[in-house]
Amino acid sequence: MHVGIAVNPVAGMGGRVGLKGTDGKVAEAVERGAEQRAPERARRALDRLAAVAPDAVVSVAADPMGESVVRAAGFEPARVVDPFEGDAPGPTDTTAAHTAAVVRAFAGLDGDDAADGDGPADPVDLVLFVGGDGTAADVAGALEGTDVPMLGVPAGVKVYSSVFAVSPEDAAEVAASFSRTERREVMDIDEDAYREGEVSPTLRGVAHVPVAEDLQSSKQTASGTVESLAEGVAADVRERDGEGVTFVLGPGSTVGAIKDELGFEPSPIGVDVWRDGEVIVRDATEAEILGALGEENVIVVSPIGGQGFVFGRGNPQISPAVIRRCDLRIVASRAKLDDVRALRVDTDDPDLDDELAGWVRVRVGKFETRMMKIV
Repeated sequence: MHVGIAVNPVAGMGGRVGLKGTDGKVAEAVERGAEQRAPERARRALDRLAAVAPDAVVSVAADPMGESVVRAAGFEPARVVDPFEGDAPGPTDTTAAHTAAVVRAFAGLDGDDAADGDGPADPVDLVLFVGGDGTAADVAGALEGTDVPMLGVPAGVKVYSSVFAVSPEDAAEVAASFSRTERREVMDIDEDAYREGEVSPTLRGVAHVPVAEDLQSSKQTASGTVESLAEGVAADVRERDGEGVTFVLGPGSTVGAIKDELGFEPSPIGVDVWRDGEVIVRDATEAEILGALGEENVIVVSPIGGQGFVFGRGNPQISPAVIRRCDLRIVASRAKLDDVRALRVDTDDPDLDDELAGWVRVRVGKFETRMMKIV
């Protein structure tokens, strides 16, 4: 097995600082104190790949797009592909063109935009990329017209495409064991519109992807109303007004209905913080949430329809540091839960993911609950 590794080092940087994406916002993310997420996600995948497929042949993009991470995981690259024409880029100075050049080289495509690199030029058996939907679209575009499959290690703020594994470790397991592929959709959204609350995924391509259980489905909008659910949860929140309980209200339409019921206009796709009858932070970043927490704190979130992710998709502001200081309340319509077999978490902290795993009670109505398992 020959795997080509490409890491988008800026993927996901905008999440915890409240930018809801990094497209065109890298400089602002850095100014807000954002830290890189993708290299650590890549290292988790590669550590697992080294454990389950130690004899894998690995080609990789030059730093900052993966070379050091590959070597740190114990692989000696068969080929290092340099898309930078000898220039030494900074850790966040990569572009979609760099990704496309690397992937075309992995696919054995010649041309002016193919990157230079030493080692085998035959097509890889799989392009394993680390990023979000934008990266997925770049990879799919570069592979268009080939049979080379692609698989994503999720690291972006938004992950709407069905070409990603559930977690970095799952990506490694799939890469090491798949025997066939299928065509799957690559979706992306306009991040500027997304920041204004408009979520309109656009088909960006169709790619060959390994067939495996540990791939997420595309995000779907769950049907059914949430009025009674919102009414019940809002009533519970109001009962705690005056007690100093801090509620961290996640993004999405379901929790948005709760915010409406509480009497305030929710930030479009952000996290709002409520305490004692008022919003104390709107569209909060991770740091703002941590600063607002008190002695008793409750997170209210809803899983993503079609995928079941409670944490790790669309709400990186609710970080491990926040989660560890809060009680968790999960809410969802019955229709949404009917679309998922289990709930999932991908917090960037494997120990926390393990702690969260198990059976949880999900509020599905004004009074009703349903037991679901976080796997």
